Amino acid sequence: MNGRAPRLPFATSIAVAVLLVAGLRTVCGAAFDGDYSKLSGIIIPGFASTQLRAWSLLDCPYSPLDFNPLDLVWLDTTKLLSAVNCWLKCMMLDPYNQTDNAECKSRPDSALSAITELDPGYITGPLSSIWKEWIKWCIQFGIEANAIIAVPYDWRLSPSMLEERDLYFHNLKYVCFYGDYQFFFCTAMLEIAPKHYNQWLDDHIHAYFAVGAPLLGSPETVKATLFGNTFGLPVSEGTARLMFNSFSSSLWMMPQSKYCTSDNPYWKHFSGGFRKKNQTYHCEEQEYRTNYSGWPTNLVNIEIPSIPGFDAYPSLQDMLETNFSALECGLPTQLSFSAHEVADGTLFRAIEDYDSDTKRLLYQLQKSYHGDPVVNPLTRWDRPPIKNIFCIYGIDLKTEVGYYFAPSGKPYPDNWIITDVIYEIEGSLYTRRVFLLSGNLVEGNPGATSGDETVPYNSLSLCKSWLGSKVNMTRAPQAEHDGSDVQVELNVDHLPEDDIIPNMTRSSRVKYITYYEDSESIPGKRTAVWELDKANHRNIVRSPVLMRELWLQMWHDIRPDTTSKFVTKAKRGPLRDDDCYWDYGKARCAWAEYCEYRYIFGDVHLGQSCRLKNSSAETLLNYL
Repeated sequence: MNGRAPRLPFATSIAVAVLLVAGLRTVCGAAFDGDYSKLSGIIIPGFASTQLRAWSLLDCPYSPLDFNPLDLVWLDTTKLLSAVNCWLKCMMLDPYNQTDNAECKSRPDSALSAITELDPGYITGPLSSIWKEWIKWCIQFGIEANAIIAVPYDWRLSPSMLEERDLYFHNLKYVCFYGDYQFFFCTAMLEIAPKHYNQWLDDHIHAYFAVGAPLLGSPETVKATLFGNTFGLPVSEGTARLMFNSFSSSLWMMPQSKYCTSDNPYWKHFSGGFRKKNQTYHCEEQEYRTNYSGWPTNLVNIEIPSIPGFDAYPSLQDMLETNFSALECGLPTQLSFSAHEVADGTLFRAIEDYDSDTKRLLYQLQKSYHGDPVVNPLTRWDRPPIKNIFCIYGIDLKTEVGYYFAPSGKPYPDNWIITDVIYEIEGSLYTRRVFLLSGNLVEGNPGATSGDETVPYNSLSLCKSWLGSKVNMTRAPQAEHDGSDVQVELNVDHLPEDDIIPNMTRSSRVKYITYYEDSESIPGKRTAVWELDKANHRNIVRSPVLMRELWLQMWHDIRPDTTSKFVTKAKRGPLRDDDCYWDYGKARCAWAEYCEYRYIFGDVHLGQSCRLKNSSAETLLNYL
């Protein structure tokens, strides 16, 4: 392990994120009148993307570093390395009632500084940067400081605990709110008269940008729950598992079936009925006619002993002390579990006799999710009732979609080992050992492409089902371009439950962005999906390409003189001075249409002296 600060997941929504949930990121704007400086936005960070600070005094023995009120806890790598036991006391929660450790309490920081860098510092800052680049773009385009509002939260808590302890969703409504979770929409419905609910959304929310949203969860949540996922932290997998499993949010981004939903008791509340205390799953017939719950393969394959109390892989001493016939009967049994069987708790009930932590998992699964009286987040997403939705994610990276587990013979939290991993890559499935050695494929139902290295493609692309009956598709290079390599397909028929794949060419040397945009929309609604080649889940929010496209679309929406539903894709040029550079082959600034050489005292290289000819606001007029 090294001492580097981690590049942490966002959903992540996650998480989703999974939190996400899945963990999901959003930007919201309202009351647009064409003046960019008046554009306002709210940022809701993803899983593990908010700083946590100490709210107590903790003396750390054998370490010169103690925890004092407002000291950084998540994330301070210095204290993590020098006083890991103290740090864990401030991070971990009681696994049942979600209260803080008696010796140390942590709470989320506030304002933009809580989400820009997790571990500020000369070295650790850039490594843990999250929304810092986005804030930089806002400043360069003249957005006022009070127009961008961050709403951090304690990402360790389940949605119901966030509301119970911190009144998070209730308070969010008063910040012009743009919701990041299904839970918010349901909470808002219980506080706003039913006949005014949709009107309130239309009046206060202009657009919903879901970036890297794990809409069907992420298999990495299963790995973190049973084995541990350090995300680059200088701790062991067992320690990471111990900490992760103390959070009720650990189940938030569990994978779920594409074909199963829970009942929606809050609708009954509005129709005069009574809310149930428990959720009931309803699965379409396709769940039972097809394999894998709409995923590429079974998510979990786990070996358990046929004889309780006997390890799957007995030691030599066990073999000597056990007669041979009993040992034959004790050979391990491999069980496989689909996404539906993970989300409904079947997996954890099956291994309850072999893992002491499953009692805690089943308790939280029931209390915080299945038993939630408002909504069960572990169910397939429907399109949120918002006018404009943009779903943005990366594709075409090697992404984990399934695991093989076996008992290790060690006590919790190191009682499972991963014997193999299944990946999706370029529309095919491989196991870890096969991927490295021979390249043979694994049977399953891979998607048209792969995910973003953290969330599989089928989970990211669920929002394609929200598109209208006819879709316009455009594929263009991610880099600045003159339009010569733009491909377009118009008015393509689309069935809601089917993926939609463009019949377009691609060069292996070019990274593309593919836009799917409503041609015929749901009345009063507008939906778009953007797929970015090779965009990593944990870095996408820092991607200049993503920021450029967000700005162009938001600028398009606030213009009173626009005639199209979406911003043009015909060309892309520099929008900021930072986008201009020196072309050594032509001995001048590249993109001469937009950029010019203009030296300013202090410039240290030629590229730094390449600047836009016109202001950013004037440059944007090229995209009307």
